Amino acid sequence: MVEGPAHKALVDASAEADLLVVGARRRHGHIGLQLGWAAHALLHHAECPVAVVPQQT
Repeated sequence: MVEGPAHKALVDASAEADLLVVGARRRHGHIGLQLGWAAHALLHHAECPVAVVPQQT
């Protein structure tokens, strides 16, 4: 079990991962995907590739 903020735990885990997969939401009236704080932090700080997958509607 890992304790602490999700974005920090995932960035730390990225040091040993081959790939991290995170979700993103599609919102009506917005173009593109809406990223949460953890996904945004991973895209900037992960030590491995990050795949952003849209949420199923």
